[in-house]
Amino acid sequence: MKIVRRPAAMRALVRDARRRGKTVGFVPTMGALHDGHLSLVRRARRDHDRVVVSVFVNPLQFGPREDYRRYPRDHRLDARLCRAAGCDWFFLPTARAVYPERFQTFVVAGPLAARWEGAVRPGHFGGVLTVVLKLLNMVEPDTLYLGQKDAQQAAVVGAMMRDLDLPARLAVAPIVRERDGLAMSSRNAYLGPEDRVRAAGFPRALAAAAALARGGARDARRLEREVKRVLRLETKPDAIDYVALVDPRTLLPVARLNRRALLLAAIRVGRTRLLDNRFLTPSRGKR
Repeated sequence: MKIVRRPAAMRALVRDARRRGKTVGFVPTMGALHDGHLSLVRRARRDHDRVVVSVFVNPLQFGPREDYRRYPRDHRLDARLCRAAGCDWFFLPTARAVYPERFQTFVVAGPLAARWEGAVRPGHFGGVLTVVLKLLNMVEPDTLYLGQKDAQQAAVVGAMMRDLDLPARLAVAPIVRERDGLAMSSRNAYLGPEDRVRAAGFPRALAAAAALARGGARDARRLEREVKRVLRLETKPDAIDYVALVDPRTLLPVARLNRRALLLAAIRVGRTRLLDNRFLTPSRGKR
């Protein structure tokens, strides 16, 4: 595995590989890698001749009171994990390389970004889209790999790629979970022992709504209330930012589970903010 720091060098390696008929998969990350990230690397390895993994903690997507400075960083460990997972090129650009002096052009997120994470974290998706567009231009991959845990992010990035006619294909991989069901996230490392136990109730709350849906429940408000009930019983979150049953394509709220829908949720446990989601499918019965 080769460590690459300069965008021009990264682009040159990929272009040379493609001239030789090789395909390239790309996994962008902010580091602190876990098996969720590595599952993307392994999938890219199966699908493509060459695999690029980037590690860049993007300051544009953090709000003024968020955790940019304390976000976990261990590039040596990340590199070892990527090498073992089959990465060919480990792209480690500096902030100056990504946002040089006098940088002044930013991507504006559209309607998909207005609700949920976009409402709770103003400006977040503009920062995400700006860095993803820059990384896609630096790497020029055939396929971009993202995880379903950040479902709204994947939808917003996909919309940008379509709207701006970017040539790469987007592949969204299923959520990878801890043994107790908690969605894998770099921020799980922030959870102390007691908060970690509380956090395990988060996926169980989503599972409770899925069980109601399998039993015939269709009313979205009832399903959302069930998530909140179990959260308050098992997780006792410090805050529930949102729980919403939405259309997977538009991310707009739905009133009834008449077809496959996406249950989105974000909570705070101690100082740690956690995201999760689950697809719900209506049963044949109605209630």
